[in-house]
Amino acid sequence: MHVRAYLRASTKDQDANRARDDLFRFAEERGLKIAASYVENESGASLKRPELFRLLNDCHPGDVLLVEQVDRLSRLNAGDWERLKAEIQNRRVKVVALDLPTSWMMATAGKDDIQSRMLDAINGMMLDMLAAIARKDYDDRKRRQAQGIVKAKAEGRYRGRPEDEKRNDGIMKMLAGGMSWNSIISTTGCSRSTISRLAKKAAPPSM
Repeated sequence: MHVRAYLRASTKDQDANRARDDLFRFAEERGLKIAASYVENESGASLKRPELFRLLNDCHPGDVLLVEQVDRLSRLNAGDWERLKAEIQNRRVKVVALDLPTSWMMATAGKDDIQSRMLDAINGMMLDMLAAIARKDYDDRKRRQAQGIVKAKAEGRYRGRPEDEKRNDGIMKMLAGGMSWNSIISTTGCSRSTISRLAKKAAPPSM
């Protein structure tokens, strides 16, 4: 059995490594060693998480996927959560989360006994519940943000998201160097509308 730590933050401004010490301490207290850590800055509401799927691809049956909180693993909608859960179950990976005490015994339970199967069933139900709560929290936060923007616009206070000047300067240099739009999108993660706006800004005025 190998323990694999998954650390995720939703934006590049957040530190996905923040929980590393807690995960390693948890493993050490149970006489376990973390074989590898997988770190990425991606939204938990999306299945587009290459490090998570690299972790699952590296797993063998009985391995442990260790996370700080269930919402680090999923803020997915119901359909995507079912797809991710099926992938985890098909690979026979045990999910252990520091905020889910019912999962802690999964880290040291035997491979094929009645207790292990009972723990797996109980833990599966708890994971479903916490994943649903995490998604509701995500949806509620998005709704409050949208309501705040509508109110700010009505009151003339909304200024939009601050411009990422450093990134945009880099994009303009890429455009000036003849790099294709697709290559710029792949490199920076920006949208086509952003490139279009910057390309117009960089274009010389018409005579």
